Amino acid sequence: MHYKELYREANEQAAERFSLVAERVAGIAKEAETIEPYASYFKETAAFLGELAGLYEREAQGTPGTEHIEECGKINHALYEDILPEAYAHSYANPAYAVSVLGEQFGAAFSLLTAHIRAGIREVFRGNLTRLTIVMELFVEIYNSFEALSGQAASADALAETEKEIRQTIYWYFHDYSELFNEAAIERLVNPAEDFERGIVMESDLTDLRYLYRYGAYIGENEKKIAAFLNGMSQEEIQAMADTYTEGYRIGFEVTGKDLSKKQTAQIRYPIGFERMVRAAVLNFENMGLKVTMRATGTTVNKQYDYDHKEDAAYYLDKAYVERELESWRTSFEERKSLAAGHAGPAVIEVFGEEPFSPESKKEALHYSDKQQKLCVYQKSQEGQITNQYIKGEERSFTIIAYPLPAIGERFAEIFAETVKINTLDYMLYRDMQQKMIDVLDQADKVHITGKGANKTDLYVNIWKLKDPAKETAFENCVADVNIPVGEVFTSPVLEGTTGKLFVSQVYLNELNYENLEIDFKDGMIENYTCTNFAEEEENRKYIRDNVLMHHETLPMGEFAIGTNTTAYRMARDYDIAAKLPILIAEKTGPHFAVGDTCYSHEEDNVSYNPDGKAIVARENAVSALRHTDMEKAYLNCHTDITIPYDELDKITVIRADGTTVDIISDGRFVLAGTEALNEPLDRA
Repeated sequence: MHYKELYREANEQAAERFSLVAERVAGIAKEAETIEPYASYFKETAAFLGELAGLYEREAQGTPGTEHIEECGKINHALYEDILPEAYAHSYANPAYAVSVLGEQFGAAFSLLTAHIRAGIREVFRGNLTRLTIVMELFVEIYNSFEALSGQAASADALAETEKEIRQTIYWYFHDYSELFNEAAIERLVNPAEDFERGIVMESDLTDLRYLYRYGAYIGENEKKIAAFLNGMSQEEIQAMADTYTEGYRIGFEVTGKDLSKKQTAQIRYPIGFERMVRAAVLNFENMGLKVTMRATGTTVNKQYDYDHKEDAAYYLDKAYVERELESWRTSFEERKSLAAGHAGPAVIEVFGEEPFSPESKKEALHYSDKQQKLCVYQKSQEGQITNQYIKGEERSFTIIAYPLPAIGERFAEIFAETVKINTLDYMLYRDMQQKMIDVLDQADKVHITGKGANKTDLYVNIWKLKDPAKETAFENCVADVNIPVGEVFTSPVLEGTTGKLFVSQVYLNELNYENLEIDFKDGMIENYTCTNFAEEEENRKYIRDNVLMHHETLPMGEFAIGTNTTAYRMARDYDIAAKLPILIAEKTGPHFAVGDTCYSHEEDNVSYNPDGKAIVARENAVSALRHTDMEKAYLNCHTDITIPYDELDKITVIRADGTTVDIISDGRFVLAGTEALNEPLDRA
C-alpha cells in the first residue's frame, strides 16, 4: 500500500515526540494532579488516548482485523460507545453535560477537545502517527495549565488565567496545524498514492466482514447488513450497479463536451459496506484510464453529536485564523497542482433510509457570532475559488447515485430492488417526454406554481427570454448521467420578477428534517423564512439560517426544476418512505427550487446542449454574473434543493408574454399532451 510510504518520513519524525507524550498521557491516566472536577475529565480522556496509542501500535505491527469478528466488534464499540445515543447524556462530548460538570468557564472547551480527539480515531487506523501525536500534545498542554491549580484554592483569578491559557493553546494549535490538515485533505482528493481505502476494497476478502473494521469508523448494523446483502447478490447484479454508476460519470463528460481523456484521477465517495460494488467501479474507472482516490463514510454514530459540534470553530475562529487557513489551502493545492489539474471530479454513492432527524438546539454548544458567520461565508467562498483555480470547473464533472440502507425497514430488500429499477429507467422515454415540456416552457415569460390543500405555495418564476428559439433553450433536459436517476427539466431563473411563497409540509435537507418550511422570495432573493420545528420562532429562523442559508443573509433562487420521476414518487408512497428519500431522488418527485448557486456554478461560460441540439442559454443569474466584477459575491458555495411533492401540488402553469397560458401540471397530474404516461405510477392504486 503506497499510503504507508507517504506517511513513513513524517511518522519517523514524530516517533520520538510520540514516545514522550504517550508516556506523559499514561501518567495522567493513572493520576491527574489537579483539582476536581477537572481531574476526572483528564484521567478519563488520557485513558482513551492511551487506547488509541495501543491501537496505533497494533496497526504498526500489521495486525488489525486479525481478531475474531466478535472481538473486532467489541473494540469498535468501545471506541464509540461514549457518543452512542444511549450514553451521550453523560458524555463529555455532549456540551450540555460537559458544562453541567465542568462549568460554563471550561465545559465547552473540553467538549470541543473531546470531539477533536474522536475525530482522529480513523487517522490511527490509517497509521498516521503525526495526527495522533499532535492531539496528545494538545491534551497534555491543556492539562499542564490545570496542573498549576493542584494544591491551591481555585480562585477566580487563577481560573481566569487558566481559561486564557487554554483559549490561546487551542487557538494556536488550529492556527499552526491548518497546513497539516489541509495538506491531508487535498492529498486524499487528488493523489491516488493515498490508497488506504483502495487497499481495503481491492485486497480484502469481502466475504469476511472483519474487513469493515479496518477503516476505524463506527460499524453499526447498517454497515454489516448492507455488506452481507451485497455479498448475496450475483456478480452480474453487482456489475450492473457499478456500470450504471460509472457510465453516468463518463456520459457526464460526453454530453457537456469535456475531454475525459485529459484526466488521470476520479474520486469515489462511498458508504462503508458497498465495497463489492466499489471494487467493480474501480476496475471500470481504470478501463477509462482513471486511477481513483477514495473517501469512505460510515453512517453517523449520533446525529445530535454531529449537530452539537458543527460550530466548534467558534472557539478559535477569527480573521487571522481564516487568512492562515486560506494561505495553507492555496499552498497545499499549489504543491499538488499537477495532480489537481488531472483530477476529473467526484463519483458519489449516497445512502438513505434512516429516520429524519430533528435536532435539539443546545445553548451550551459553541455557536458562531454574527461576525464569525460572515467569516465562515468568506472562507468558504475563497476556498471555492482557490479549488476552482486548480481543479477547473469547466474541465471537471461528477456523478451521484443513491441506494437504501437496511435501516429503512423490514422491506429493505424490496426497496433496494425498486431503487435499482429507478436508477435504470428508460433514458429515451423520459428524454422525449421532457422535451415536450421544454418546448412549452421555452415559450414562457413566467411560470406560476401553486400548492393545494394546506400547501401555501404561490410562486412566480421568471424565465430566461430566448433570442433564437430555433437554436436556444432555457431548460436542460436532464436524464440519467451525472444526476442519477432520470427525471427532471431545470433552468436558472431570472431573479427579477421571481416572487412569491414556497411551502412544503415536510422536507429532509442536508440530513435535517424541516416541518412546514416556508420561504418567501422577492425578485429571486430570499426575503423571509420560517418553519415549525421549534416552539420559539427565533430558533426556527436560526435553524434555517444556519443549515439552509448557510449563514448568508439571503440567497438567490439558483434553480427551478420540474421533477418527472413519478415511479420514484410511487415507490416512496407504496413503502411509506417519502421522508427518508435523499434529495437526489426526492428532487425528481415534484417541482423543486434550489437556493444558492445555479447548477452551472463556475461553468456559466461553457456552452452545453440538449439532446435536440439546442444550446442551453439560461446558465447564470444576476448574482453569478458578478463573477466578472466581484468573484467573492458571485458564488455562495451552497445549493439546496427543496421539493414540493405531487400530492401537495396544484398547478404548474406557463404564462406567455401575451398573457395566454398552458398547464404542465394540474391537480398534481401531468396534463401536457405527450406526457400522460407519467401519470400511470401516480394513478396506480
